[in-house]
Amino acid sequence: MSEPIVEIDSLSKDYQTGEITVRALTGVDLQIEKGNFVVILGPSGSGKTTLLNLIGGIDAHTSGSIRVNTRELTKLTEKQLTEFRKEDVGFIFQFYNLIPTLTAVENVELAARLRFPRRIAYERSMKMLKTVEMDDKALKFPSQLSGGEQQRVAIARALVKEPKIVLADEPTGNLDTETGERILKEMLRICKEEGTTFLIVTHNVTISKLADYIIYLKDGQIFGTSKGQS
Repeated sequence: MSEPIVEIDSLSKDYQTGEITVRALTGVDLQIEKGNFVVILGPSGSGKTTLLNLIGGIDAHTSGSIRVNTRELTKLTEKQLTEFRKEDVGFIFQFYNLIPTLTAVENVELAARLRFPRRIAYERSMKMLKTVEMDDKALKFPSQLSGGEQQRVAIARALVKEPKIVLADEPTGNLDTETGERILKEMLRICKEEGTTFLIVTHNVTISKLADYIIYLKDGQIFGTSKGQS
């Protein structure tokens, strides 16, 4: 068994809406091993995105503990959390979040420069765009790219920092079936060849065919896990 990169114990998260307290997660226990391709399935409102945001250090928990790559997130200062996100985590979002006034390579380079000097950042960015077969469109702006192409740039941006874990929130939600499958296979290839851990939140059951294992979330709780079909 590989060493766990994510260790979660009795994790709960509440949101306050006026005088009403909404519990998004309740007593979640979870371990994710390094180098695995993991999918979290569940209906809308089940707590999938909340769990992803807590693991990525974007949101704060209510109780319990989260350890990612040996860092106990629940004990880090805001400055330390910023460093954690910069060094250890790559994010892939459903809506790409590319900066429209920057070219594809500039979008990727912006992330690379969080960890590397300018010259090295540019070289790494071009290499990563080549990895996702987008180097020939490095000078194109997001508006000149298709949805699938923009998502490939977003993947390159997430991976260029050499993160230990990539957190993807509905990464194929806005793509057609064929493009979505191609994007997922690209992420799976990077996972297996580079040893990068992927945690993908989705409601798309077909993605489970590519997973090492699947976590089922409902009403803020894990109610089952299973092996993927890959």
